[in-house]
Amino acid sequence: MRDTKMPNLGLALTPIIAMFLLMGIGSVGLGLPAEPMLIISAIVAGIIAIYLGYTYNDMISTIAEKIAKVMPALLILISVGLLIGAWMIGGTIPMLIYYGLEIVSPTYLYITALVVTSIVAVCTGTSWGSVGTIGVAFMGVALGMEGVNIAIVAGAVVSGAYFGDKLSPLSDTTNLAAAVTRTDLFVHIKHLLYTTVPSWLVAAVVLFIAGFTIDAEGAAGSEKVAAINGTLSTAFSWNIMLIVPVLIILIGSMKKFPTIPVMLTSSAVAMFNAVVFQGFSISDTFSSIVSGFNTTMLGEGFDLGTASDDIMRLLNRGGMSGMMGTLLIAFCALAFAGILATTKSLEVIVEALLKFAKNTGSIILTTIATGLLTISTTCNGQVSILMPGELLRPAYIKRGLHPKNLGRTIEDSASIIEPILPWTAAGAYMAATLGVATIEYLPWATLCWTGIFFASLWGFTGFGIAKLTPEEQAEMLKELEAESAPVAR
Repeated sequence: MRDTKMPNLGLALTPIIAMFLLMGIGSVGLGLPAEPMLIISAIVAGIIAIYLGYTYNDMISTIAEKIAKVMPALLILISVGLLIGAWMIGGTIPMLIYYGLEIVSPTYLYITALVVTSIVAVCTGTSWGSVGTIGVAFMGVALGMEGVNIAIVAGAVVSGAYFGDKLSPLSDTTNLAAAVTRTDLFVHIKHLLYTTVPSWLVAAVVLFIAGFTIDAEGAAGSEKVAAINGTLSTAFSWNIMLIVPVLIILIGSMKKFPTIPVMLTSSAVAMFNAVVFQGFSISDTFSSIVSGFNTTMLGEGFDLGTASDDIMRLLNRGGMSGMMGTLLIAFCALAFAGILATTKSLEVIVEALLKFAKNTGSIILTTIATGLLTISTTCNGQVSILMPGELLRPAYIKRGLHPKNLGRTIEDSASIIEPILPWTAAGAYMAATLGVATIEYLPWATLCWTGIFFASLWGFTGFGIAKLTPEEQAEMLKELEAESAPVAR
């Protein structure tokens, strides 16, 4: 056995500070990719690890252990890409969009935008995709109507998109939050309901009331909807079989069946629909699940109509390869977190943080503060889930709190905060895609900032806070002890 030293708080914080600076200056200021910034941060952490007496093999072993623990979630991410590609070419997602647009009504435009975007986001698991597709369609409708406040429509779309992104088993961030807290995916989603549903209801009430301020109706907006739906109905055939893939996911979620087999079953049915009912070739069907659907698969010379740009934004997506970017950043973040775990820097930081956390409410506030700090500095949703999760999970277990409380609070303070911060990638994307400045739609994206309020309230009242049984706590403490045990050298 070789002697190793515990880092002091300054050394423990150095890699974290380096990561914040690199992500803040490099990714936000200079527009550099996040992955190299994380790798450089890992190098800084590695130098400190060597100074403390650890070897390269020690660090690699810990990184490998962490990757192994989240591998099931990473496999789910790949399955999500496969599923979206299958649902797209099978006609399931196009049908959902078609009937979603059919219910648009001027007086109820705001609440309709929230509801329909929520449904689409839950079914697809992508907030960005939902905003770039159904959200763009709603903005087009809003621009064609007199008296409509487009900032409110944008806020409704963003709220709906992130509602679905949080509660969908297809969401990458939801899968990452479940993975980093070692919580079953569907257990994690069910626990999210305690804060997400109240936030959604608040948003619904606000948008419903705001809808009655619209003075006049305009017909121009319906032309864009008609163009989109006309093309969709020409490109795809609607029938009851197209809803079966959705039912498989919903039933599988309620029955708590293994996630990946459920997704693969749903994908297989969607692929059957693509060949049998939509008339796509087997080659295009398999290409869609690997590389994503593309409107060129509709056939040479197919007329996308006057809304061709919107149709391509709606349909060109999915595929396993589309998840590679998320997987890459996850591996880089896990490498950084693994080295911090090797040196026990995480334990030192957590102990310092928890000096201010005397009860359940204060540990929830500590988690919120950590999430807000991470997302506002790194501007990356995945990193802002992985880092607080690794930092704070042991503290929750030692306090007898189920880690699913941590996963929920991380999402409340990082995932859904990201689109209302103008300097983050999500904030910039939403503003550019919807054509409304982030600051303008922020007040109306009610769901994105009320989650923090409900998380804090439940933390201090105890409502919706899951406790570990003595047996569960003992088992998790043994796992923590095994994870932190020194590696034989």
